Amino acid sequence: MYGIFSYDIGSPRVGFKHGDYVLDLDVVALLGYFADVSVDTSIFAQPFLNDFIALGEPIHQAVWQRITTLLTDEQGFAEVRDQVFIHNSRVQMHLPIRIGDYTDFYAGIHHAENVGRMFRPDGDPLLPNYRHMPVAYHGRASSIVVSGMPIRRPEGQFLGPDKQPVFGPSQALDFELELGLIIGKSSTLGEPISVEEAEDYIFGVTLFNDWSARDIQRWEYQPLGPFLGKNFASSISAWVLPFEALEPFRIKGPVQEPVPLPYLQVQEPGHFYLALEVWLETENGERVCISTSNARHLYWNFAQMIAHHTVNGCNLNIGDVVATGTISGTEPDTFGSLLELSWNGQRPLNVSPTEIRTFLNDGDTITLRGYGLKNGVRTELGDVTGTIYTKSESANL
Repeated sequence: MYGIFSYDIGSPRVGFKHGDYVLDLDVVALLGYFADVSVDTSIFAQPFLNDFIALGEPIHQAVWQRITTLLTDEQGFAEVRDQVFIHNSRVQMHLPIRIGDYTDFYAGIHHAENVGRMFRPDGDPLLPNYRHMPVAYHGRASSIVVSGMPIRRPEGQFLGPDKQPVFGPSQALDFELELGLIIGKSSTLGEPISVEEAEDYIFGVTLFNDWSARDIQRWEYQPLGPFLGKNFASSISAWVLPFEALEPFRIKGPVQEPVPLPYLQVQEPGHFYLALEVWLETENGERVCISTSNARHLYWNFAQMIAHHTVNGCNLNIGDVVATGTISGTEPDTFGSLLELSWNGQRPLNVSPTEIRTFLNDGDTITLRGYGLKNGVRTELGDVTGTIYTKSESANL
């Protein structure tokens, strides 16, 4: 996995995650280990991955292959190990991508059905358009933060107990378990990306937490959708897993009925079997896994999301983030948000013998984890972690 790190007084630069260590690719390049790869070594001294991504897939594959060869060869870095490997305890991780635009989809059908059952109990859980197209909204790129950054509880307007609007800190702060796609190639304004070509535009995949203030969201979302209930923060992994690393976990997706319109029809399997976990740690140190889901539960796949995003001519740029929306399974312990796990507060969640949750408390830490496992080989996604604090606590951070 690629990321941006720094340590001691050094500047942020490109690293590669290897167990409990970060491989310093800037130093690796300066020592000549990429001499057989046609790449400007200064590319690894940059504070974002965008310039490296812009080099294109042939260079990405050559660098990936060279790193893999060196890491599997016992003599690969034997003489310079202390120069190129930095222990995790010594590094600070940074936002890996200079993010231009961010779009959040609603591709998890079980999440969509659960929300529909909660808020439209007498109607169809899914809105009429759901099975016809990947629904999405455009989010706020400026408030996407790297894993580990504390998340301040947002303030806003919502309905109080007497059903009148009040202003204050959100009382229904939530997480959302998602995947994020890092766009690796720019497209031309006015030119749609076909569903067959769409995966060529994905550089890598991350875990993504779209923090949500449900009370603010509930009051504001009609008629134009999410705004202040969503744009205060989203957390992204510090590490980006190259898209090609997901290939062993490719599977067929669900049968889509009705059959999508031609521009959304896919011929090859486009889903991935990736185990996903949500861990909650309370301020008192209680730590528990509150959800185990899987990326296979998505209704719309990555290619369909990108094809729909651009079918009107909207262009994508290197570094854009496309998120999947909440990934929930079919059973209560596989739901990807507290909104579902507590059923909008009606079914408090036991997180320890002495603590329950409906939504997040101050001091709570949420960690998202994910991995693929096949033939005994485990491929990790980078964790995403965030701890909730309040305005009054900000001076102590």
